[in-house]
Amino acid sequence: MQENWFKTWFDTTYYHTLYKHRDYSEASLFMDNIINHLQLKEDAVCWDLCCGKGRHSIYLNKKGFQVIGTDLSEQSIIEANKHANDTLAFYTHDMRQLFRTNYFDVVFNVFTSFGYFDKQSDDANVFKSIQKALKPNGYFVFDFLNETFVKKHLIETESKTMDGITFHISKKNENNTVIKSIDFKDDDKDFHFEERVKLFDKSYFEALAEASHLKIINTFGNYHLHEFDLETSPRLILVLQKL
Repeated sequence: MQENWFKTWFDTTYYHTLYKHRDYSEASLFMDNIINHLQLKEDAVCWDLCCGKGRHSIYLNKKGFQVIGTDLSEQSIIEANKHANDTLAFYTHDMRQLFRTNYFDVVFNVFTSFGYFDKQSDDANVFKSIQKALKPNGYFVFDFLNETFVKKHLIETESKTMDGITFHISKKNENNTVIKSIDFKDDDKDFHFEERVKLFDKSYFEALAEASHLKIINTFGNYHLHEFDLETSPRLILVLQKL
């Protein structure tokens, strides 16, 4: 297994080239819906965990919230910090490590920013660090893949041309891990990267939550916050609360 693949791939310019034209309209819809659902106060303090270049942190901040975004990618944080202000800050941080204590009203870990680690203990440490970072009764919004849906709808091969570079992408499910192989040529050099995301069912997260003293209070299946259905929902969205 290509251990810690995310440390190199997420920090390359090619990662941002490949995903530069992502449709963020669904993301904005989701953030609006979840904000309304939680009825967050205007002065709520938010943690955007795995924030990338900060697009969603910036969106939350424009809504009036105090926001801190963190990401393992130094290059992403450098870019995000161009938008920093008195109520918006960004830091390089490993999600497995403790960040703040009793500090946030809500933590967002969204758009499949989980499932990267080889060890279950690493997953447990993520949930524990989030629980410690929350204020009493604070919320944790967790948005992940629906394992069953992904297995049924996996697109095995595709190609995308971005900024003159053609990315050849193949996906497979191996040992309950979606492995995305990304191959391309630039300046007569061949490049190969992989993304690996483990697939988990709901019971896995229920166990992590219980061990971390977090209670699941809502389960949704898409960004419209419709009820979760194992067969048809593209997402597994959990709203958890610190006990």
